Amino acid sequence: MTGVILLGLAAAVVWKLYQWSRAPYDAPLRSVTLCLLSAALSYPLAMPGGASGVDTVAGHGTAKLIQNVLLLLTVYFLMCFYLYSADEQAGRVRARREALVVAAVAVAITVAAVSVPHSVFAGSFSTADMTIPQIAFFYGGAGLYLMYALGVAGRWTHRYARMSGRPHATGLWMAAIGLGAMAVACAVRAVFVAIRWSGGTVPEALMTAVAFLLVVSILMFVVGVTYPGARARITAVRLWLRRRRDHRRLAPLWRLLAEAYPENVLRPASSGLWDRWRARGVHRRYHRRIVECRDGLVDVSPHLADASEGAAVLDLPPAVLAHRLRHAVDTMGKGALEPRSAVPIAVPKEDNREADVRQLIAVSDALRLSA
Repeated sequence: MTGVILLGLAAAVVWKLYQWSRAPYDAPLRSVTLCLLSAALSYPLAMPGGASGVDTVAGHGTAKLIQNVLLLLTVYFLMCFYLYSADEQAGRVRARREALVVAAVAVAITVAAVSVPHSVFAGSFSTADMTIPQIAFFYGGAGLYLMYALGVAGRWTHRYARMSGRPHATGLWMAAIGLGAMAVACAVRAVFVAIRWSGGTVPEALMTAVAFLLVVSILMFVVGVTYPGARARITAVRLWLRRRRDHRRLAPLWRLLAEAYPENVLRPASSGLWDRWRARGVHRRYHRRIVECRDGLVDVSPHLADASEGAAVLDLPPAVLAHRLRHAVDTMGKGALEPRSAVPIAVPKEDNREADVRQLIAVSDALRLSA
């Protein structure tokens, strides 16, 4: 699971770095990229293997210090994203002030960490000796800034959630709840630091519960942030699959009409293998096939109706129309009667593209079954 999370973070960082390279002056995008980059760099330092490796090289406690500084930068850049998104000009001024705050906190906890022996700095939040002022300040100062930055980001997310429509609102509400819960967890941990610094004790079960709340809130925030994009991707994949299927189902009708009127076949934009699977290529071939089928039906329509029928050919069932299409294509140029003017055929009752495609597919399916 840890490897999957780290791989997902790395993939997100690479993608955002690519987007940033294409839009280097996009301040909100820059903030998101730096936020993800800081989170991705801090994550390995929270694992035992990564922490022990850094501590072996740079001294015990260095990994914990770097991880906390990176977490401060993560929430700072997250807050900057909202500042720039609301008003880039005013957000730039506010971001500079906030940069001074996060720099001051980072310097302060660094001084606190290096002013105590390495052995004292060992352990985790639950096992650290908070009666030592530097240790209490390290955890308390970092926790209070995290509470502040997460609270500001949660307030902005709540505001955007109220202004947005679904599915973005759903994801934003989940992200706002996650940010708010993280801020609450950081505030409670700061209270724990104060209690332990004064010589009191905090039940282990209570610290475990707060740690669990922190994990759940982080997961809710991640799900909320990814929900709109994931839903959009799922919708896009479903559309891609449906159009590939409809493209294949239109093949019998298209082949019949392309054989009769090869000049209606449009020139493909690309013939590469990769283009056959790309979303843009699939959608382009889908729409091109619909246009080619419609052009062919217009050309063949004068050969379908008898003089007595007139426009009644409009109401022919797909099976009957398929039979007449095949017969018309087979008899063209073989002594058939001189065609009259074109008439619309296979026209749906609803005036929209989806109904038009369904009508064409019904005729094409009838041709396939009658082959």
